[in-house]
Amino acid sequence: MIPLDVSLTDGIDQLVGVFRDPRILLGIPLALLGAVFMSFGAQYQHRGVQKVERLSGKTTGGLSRSQLTSLLTRPSWVAGTVMLGLAIVCQLAALSVAPLILVQPLGAIALVITTILNARISRLKPTRQSLIAIAACVGGIFIFVTIAAFFATEHVVTSRELLIILGILAVVVVVFGAFWFLVRRRAQALFYIMAAGVIYGFVATLAKVIISRIQAGNFEWLTLLCVVALLAAVAVGAYFVQTAYSVGPPDLVIAGLTVIDPIVAVLIGLSVLGEASTAPAWALIGFAIAGAIATWGVIQLTRHHPQLTIDGKPKKPRVA
Repeated sequence: MIPLDVSLTDGIDQLVGVFRDPRILLGIPLALLGAVFMSFGAQYQHRGVQKVERLSGKTTGGLSRSQLTSLLTRPSWVAGTVMLGLAIVCQLAALSVAPLILVQPLGAIALVITTILNARISRLKPTRQSLIAIAACVGGIFIFVTIAAFFATEHVVTSRELLIILGILAVVVVVFGAFWFLVRRRAQALFYIMAAGVIYGFVATLAKVIISRIQAGNFEWLTLLCVVALLAAVAVGAYFVQTAYSVGPPDLVIAGLTVIDPIVAVLIGLSVLGEASTAPAWALIGFAIAGAIATWGVIQLTRHHPQLTIDGKPKKPRVA
């Protein structure tokens, strides 16, 4: 029979997160502040994209080069970009003191704030189905963060792990790029949201890796390659985000980014970076269930959002 004090000690040793490094808690308020900036930034950027589309008269096939250039002259879009820049600064600061799988999911708070803002601006009250979907998104992420807070750990990222991440990112960008080329004239909001969310999940991961390597004084050619890959992923992801604003409301876009983005980042953290290496089997099952709930919420929100439905029926997809 195992002595009680030994079993208690083993149990406490497994709860590594905030108990081993209280500094992790600093990442939570920084991530929440970033979520606030993200909410307002998304609302202003959406307003700028909608204005540019109305003025140009082109609303199919994604944003054109001239439309992207015109965004730079829209004060609302520029203001939103500045706010999103501040959100990134807060996120990077949070990633510098806390594990990726804890910080990244907290962005889901932005969904609640953006939903409230968008409802006031559009004067469309969220439907019961959309509120259930939002609750599923936030609830799933909340469960995820709660588990991660106890079991998240950080490890030194090896060159092999980094090359794996870069290789997967290259494949993802090529696949989404090819798919966009084939369906861009009839693609709906969900495609652009998923593409942006997946790519930004890699952005968050690369940002965390770069920060960790710089903190360790390990800035060499591979780290520089990560910086180049991060900037390229940001550019591709930004295009998908801006196009998503042109075909969907801002809270729907934020729903995808704050659920798909962290799920991808967390999957990388779990499978490649080993950030949950001390988690027991039940915690991993909890991660899977929480992620499934949040993903279901995003899908339901695309079906029941009041700005995407007419008389309770989904809008017909726009075609050229």
